[in-house]
Amino acid sequence: MAEFDNPREAWDARYRSEEYIFGTSPNVFLTSQERYLPAGARVLAVADGEGRNGVWLALRGCKVSSVDISPVAIEKAKKLARDHEVGIEFAVADLMEWEWPEATFDAIACIFIQFASPRMRKSLFDGFSKALRPGGVLIMEGYGVKQLQYTSGGPKELENLYTLQMLREAFAAWEILLLREYDAVLDEGPRHRGMAALVDLVARKPG
Repeated sequence: MAEFDNPREAWDARYRSEEYIFGTSPNVFLTSQERYLPAGARVLAVADGEGRNGVWLALRGCKVSSVDISPVAIEKAKKLARDHEVGIEFAVADLMEWEWPEATFDAIACIFIQFASPRMRKSLFDGFSKALRPGGVLIMEGYGVKQLQYTSGGPKELENLYTLQMLREAFAAWEILLLREYDAVLDEGPRHRGMAALVDLVARKPG
């Protein structure tokens, strides 16, 4: 989604549906990185939307904080958490204005946040660094530039898409545990369905 004049209203409108537009099952890549997400870990789910990833993390026994700009999405996430009988700390916040807690989290889950322009992305990445404790792990999946050829979601702005070089440069001071790009079929609700160009990153903040 582009950088809107009023992003909260834009996201509220998008989420104002009875269905979960990105599904209720967790992101497949996130679940594949469970080794970094043990029970008891403090995990921040960034732009967590309707809560599918935050709920999965809580079901694993993680202590989850879920933040999103949309109150409509957060209400749906709270319902999903109640349905699964898990506790999550929810916050409604614009990440461009949020006061990131310092050295608080063992891991950050950052799945498809490509509403962010390059300027916004720099602010987000700085926030990740602030919020992770030393040795904490960032788990991130997004769309690569080839996504413009597909119809399975994501931004239409080339500058919002990820490249391996961009992520290597952005996290040059971190330990890159995994960085890859590939095509795969998504099935994550009606908004993320079909062939997609994906970029995955797992990086550890310096200790």
